Amino acid sequence: MVVSTFWMKVKLFLSCMTRSSSHDEDVDSTPKSSTNSNSRASKSPISNDIPYYSHLKQFRYHELMLATRNFKPELFLGEGGFGKVFKGWICQDERSPSRPGDRMPIAVKTLNREGKQGHKEWVAEINHLGALQHPNLVKLIGYCIEDQHRMLVYEYMPRGSLENHLFKRRATTLTWDVRIKIMLGAAKGLAFLHEKAIKPLIYRDFKTSNVLLDSEYNAKLSDFGLAKDAPIGDKTHVTTQVIGTQGYAAPEYIMTGHLNFKSDVYSFGVVLLEMLTGRKAIDKRRPQKEQKLVEWAKPHLKNRGGIYHLIDPNIKDQYSTRCAYKAMKIVAHCIYGDPKLRPLMSDVVKELQIIFDYNNDRSSSPLPTPPSSFKGFHDGSSSSNSSRYGRGDGGSKYGPKVDLSSSTSSTKNTPSQFKNSPLYFTPPFPSPNPKYSGNA
Repeated sequence: MVVSTFWMKVKLFLSCMTRSSSHDEDVDSTPKSSTNSNSRASKSPISNDIPYYSHLKQFRYHELMLATRNFKPELFLGEGGFGKVFKGWICQDERSPSRPGDRMPIAVKTLNREGKQGHKEWVAEINHLGALQHPNLVKLIGYCIEDQHRMLVYEYMPRGSLENHLFKRRATTLTWDVRIKIMLGAAKGLAFLHEKAIKPLIYRDFKTSNVLLDSEYNAKLSDFGLAKDAPIGDKTHVTTQVIGTQGYAAPEYIMTGHLNFKSDVYSFGVVLLEMLTGRKAIDKRRPQKEQKLVEWAKPHLKNRGGIYHLIDPNIKDQYSTRCAYKAMKIVAHCIYGDPKLRPLMSDVVKELQIIFDYNNDRSSSPLPTPPSSFKGFHDGSSSSNSSRYGRGDGGSKYGPKVDLSSSTSSTKNTPSQFKNSPLYFTPPFPSPNPKYSGNA
């Protein structure tokens, strides 16, 4: 009788468990929380919104304390909108704490509960980087959710952010070749998010501080907390709260809250302009008319010879004239006012690849120093004055003839796929190599 009663209780218990499981499946079709995959971690109800990814490790707080030597100040790497970032070490196979300098270095990002980003952005980072893997996206190794602690664990990027290399006073000047390599890698990362990811994504916060560099200056996009799923079906945009960084956000997004891939393209154009000029997108230390980089650069992008005002003087002897103008042309199209006429990121990748290959295959042809009389072009002199710079054969003592395609011409360097892109025909970009006749 006792045995029979015992088995009846067991059956009743199992029946209740089955109903509970069935009910959960009906009301919540999201993936199982990754807390179930690691019994050592605290099982907070708030972790139920985290999908399970087999390649992500759920760390305990004390493990990350050991890995970072109790978040030692000497291991502090930086701080952003999410919170502070520290360097640490874990065993590469076991993914457990290791002695500093031994095994695999990591970067541990800690959530600042009073910062600009919170739990929602922390979860979004896990959702996006857990599902996306690409050579030009930073690798997420795992995370920690324990009590009030929220942390993310990434691969360590030894050269830090692009922002530090480009704008820190004591930073070594990036060469032309390295700048193009970095921007090519970043463009590939965005192109993957827009056009090749299973679930396309709008990055929404492309800027120099979010581009990280490995030991070989390969660029990887980081910080996906503000990323948004791309519009589906016939929708051309998603409407969302305007969030981003001043100077990088597309003007139409700021005005309307309408977000799409071309918003990222605009931001990419701004960063490429920063790379070519060595100037910040917003710099309050400069004269009033030069504080907003895009507004300062636009007149020079429209005028033949404006490149002399734009290119960073620290790299003046490192690039070919052809490559410099092609890069500026990419900028002009990425920041074009009509978002529909901005190029796809895959088209930008193709053009940057041409520049990168050209740098590696040919000797440099430095941009010549403009004559003093060249100033007339920047001041908006008439087209009749421009004939003074001409020479019938197309060459001059200031450099070889350069053909970079106008709105109606074509070049053999332009891939056929690119000729169908807005980047190929709008806006008109003047011939880059003014010819000087020697007469003032």
